[in-house]
Amino acid sequence: MASRRSARLGAQARTDIAPHPIAPPANKSRKRKSPTGPTLADPVPSSDPVTPPRKRGPKVTPATPIPPPVTPTPSAVNIIAERASRTVKPRTKAINRLADPKLTNAPIVSPETSRVIASHPAEDVSPSKLSAGPGNRTTTANILEEACRHLIKVEPRIKPLIEKNHCRVFSPEGLAEKVNPFESLCSGIISQQVSGAAARSIKNKFVALFAEQEGEPKRFPHPSEVAATSIERLRTAGLSQRKAEYVKGLAEKFTNGELSAQMLAEAPYEEVRDKLIAVRGLGLWSVEMFACFGLKRMDVFSLGDLGVQRGMAAFAGRDVAKLKAKGGGKWKYMSEKDMTEMASKFAPYRSVFMWYMWRVEETDISTLE
Repeated sequence: MASRRSARLGAQARTDIAPHPIAPPANKSRKRKSPTGPTLADPVPSSDPVTPPRKRGPKVTPATPIPPPVTPTPSAVNIIAERASRTVKPRTKAINRLADPKLTNAPIVSPETSRVIASHPAEDVSPSKLSAGPGNRTTTANILEEACRHLIKVEPRIKPLIEKNHCRVFSPEGLAEKVNPFESLCSGIISQQVSGAAARSIKNKFVALFAEQEGEPKRFPHPSEVAATSIERLRTAGLSQRKAEYVKGLAEKFTNGELSAQMLAEAPYEEVRDKLIAVRGLGLWSVEMFACFGLKRMDVFSLGDLGVQRGMAAFAGRDVAKLKAKGGGKWKYMSEKDMTEMASKFAPYRSVFMWYMWRVEETDISTLE
C-alpha cells in the first residue's frame, strides 16, 4: 500500500517539471551588429522634461516699413567719410556757423598740423558786416531748410520725397563732422575696385604701418610721413603697385603745398575740382563724391553717377525698367543734356537735389505724381 502511494506521488512530480524547450536550428546567415548607442526604439532616459517643438506662426509684416540707409551711395563713399580713429567721443552740441552753398561747410582738419579750419560762428559776426539781415543769414542750422524750400519751389512734386527722407548729410549734425581731406582722399583711392570689407582691411594695415608704439590710439599718418615712405613698404599694407604710387603722389601734393586744407575750404568748386583731378588716381566721380560728402559743398552735381541718372529718369516719369531692358549704353535712362538742364534749375543746392534723386527708386513714385 505504501509502495503504491509513493510510486504515484513520484510520477506526479515528474509530470509537474516543464520540459526544456527545443533550441531552434542555428541560422548560418550573417547577422547585423546592433548599434551600441541608443536608437529611436530605445531612447536614453532623461530626467529633464521634454518640451514639444514650438510651432511657427505666420510671418508678421511690420506696420512701418524699414527706413532706407542714410547714405544711398556706394560703399566707397562710406569709407571716404570714415575716420581711422575708432575712439568714441561724447558728442558735443553743433556750433551754429555761417554757411555758404558755394563753399565748404564742413570743418576741415589740416592733415599735417591738425588745425581746424571752419567758418566763423554766427554769433561772432556783426550783423552790420553781413549783406543780409541777422534774421536772413544762412547758417549751418538753417541751410538744409533753405535748400529744401528752394527745391520745393522749383519742383513742388519733390515735397513728399523730402518729407519722407531726412538728409542727414547736410543737417546741423552732419555739417559739424570734421573731415581730414588727406585721409578721405586716400580712403577713396584704397577703396577703388575692391569690396568695402577689403578696403577697410587695407586701410587698417596702412594706418598700422605708421603706428609708433603698440597699443597707442590709431591715427591716420601725416602726408609728410607717407611721402617719405617707399613704395615697397606701402605695398606691404596690401596696396597694389599703382595704388601705392597714387597714395604717395597725393601725399607729396599736400607736402609741397599744391593741395592744402585752406584751399579746399575757401576756393571755388571749379578750382578744387580741377586741382584734385590733376592728382593721379582721382577721377571725376571720386572728386565729386569727396566734395559732396567730405567737404559738404552743396552745389555739386555728378553727371556720371548712374544712380542719379536712374532716379532723375524715374522722377521725370520715364519707365526705368523698360529703359534698362532696352539698353542704350551710358545714357540709357536720360541724356547728358537732359540731366544738365533738369539739375541746373536746382542750383545752388544741386548736391541736395542729387541726394534726393538717389532716394527716388526707393520711394513710391505715385506720391510724386
